[in-house]
Amino acid sequence: MVNGKLVILAGGISSRMKKSPVPEAIADEELILDANEKAKSMIGVGKGHRPFLDYLLYNARQAGYHDVVIVISERDESIRKYYGQNDKSNEFFGLKISYAVQAIPKGREKPLGTADALRVALDAMPHWNGSRFTVCNSDNLYSQTALKLMLEHHYPNAMIDYDRNALEFEMSRIEKFAVTTKDEEGFLVRIIEKPSESEINQARASNGVIGVSMNIFSFDRDMIYPFLNSVPFHPVRNEKELPEAVNMMVSKYPKTLYCFPLSEHVPDLTAKEDIVPVQRYLENHFSGITF
Repeated sequence: MVNGKLVILAGGISSRMKKSPVPEAIADEELILDANEKAKSMIGVGKGHRPFLDYLLYNARQAGYHDVVIVISERDESIRKYYGQNDKSNEFFGLKISYAVQAIPKGREKPLGTADALRVALDAMPHWNGSRFTVCNSDNLYSQTALKLMLEHHYPNAMIDYDRNALEFEMSRIEKFAVTTKDEEGFLVRIIEKPSESEINQARASNGVIGVSMNIFSFDRDMIYPFLNSVPFHPVRNEKELPEAVNMMVSKYPKTLYCFPLSEHVPDLTAKEDIVPVQRYLENHFSGITF
């Protein structure tokens, strides 16, 4: 049964965006101020200064989602101010939006990572126990096709496995994206973060396609939850990362996460250099759309 539950991870502190230089192509002072002060997803890249997150929520609504939890930082109020302060009853164009606040522990500059962010969201939604939900980043614009695939499949867990060649980024950037290895039936074996050249070649499928993860998953809540707690801190980044929790889950429960291949671009809003390409994408794909 389609459940329409979505978690959007927006609890990071957007350090790369805020520290990145301003390209010459950006002259809009309000846009620069957004990039320096707000959560990445709230940068007004759309027509009429509409924030990036509006477009992700639009695609989610069109794909069939209704119940949305946005994980926000304790240091940023831009999302809550825009969509409504009330945690439980905000309605946004047919979506019910609530929030889960990811704290930054004392002695740290950043929150504990994406696995912890998802744990915070699920703790805020105890009535989701026993159900399935989708989770994705707030600074990527996933298509209605991708979101619908995550909503309507019949597997315990799933992810979108993007064709690396369809992504419209510089190759030096793409080469850093996490690659996926699958078994002969298309079930995930492992997500490899920051892969080496040999690992990228090993991930190449028989048809020549290299699948990459852009952090959009569908999970059985009760299956993934224990690993969100037990996943260790990354030895370099010192964060609890969702891909490693996924690796732990599929190691214990093989053939439970199906990889849906998809060949399309995924707009990304990581640094200020991404703003103009995202603006162009929105102009080309959302012109004439009424929210």
